Amino acid sequence: MALYEFSISVTTQYLEPQSDPAAQRYVFSYTVTIKNTGSVKAQLIARHWFIKDANGKEEQVRGLGVIGYQPLLDPGQEFEYTSGTALETSVGSMHGTYLCVAEDGEQFTAVIPEFVMTQPRTLH
Repeated sequence: MALYEFSISVTTQYLEPQSDPAAQRYVFSYTVTIKNTGSVKAQLIARHWFIKDANGKEEQVRGLGVIGYQPLLDPGQEFEYTSGTALETSVGSMHGTYLCVAEDGEQFTAVIPEFVMTQPRTLH
């Protein structure tokens, strides 16, 4: 029986040079690693993100692929990309899903687990 599954992991970084706390602009990058942990070759088709700041403001972003790619992954193969977002608060979170299609035509959803973005404490 075929197994349809992508595993997602994310690391984040605060981008101080692009941020302006006085203007309520906090910029973060996030690096996503997508691994085909299933048994069938499959392609990432679209993304759906939920982005939330510490004030509870939530934004949804939908689109085809990721950073201009719709990677086709063999079982065990990984794809990594880096993107970014700007928040109005020094803390926020993101989570979402990827719509994927296996080479046999089966559609499935890969869950992007929630991750937190936070401005590191500044030492004086």
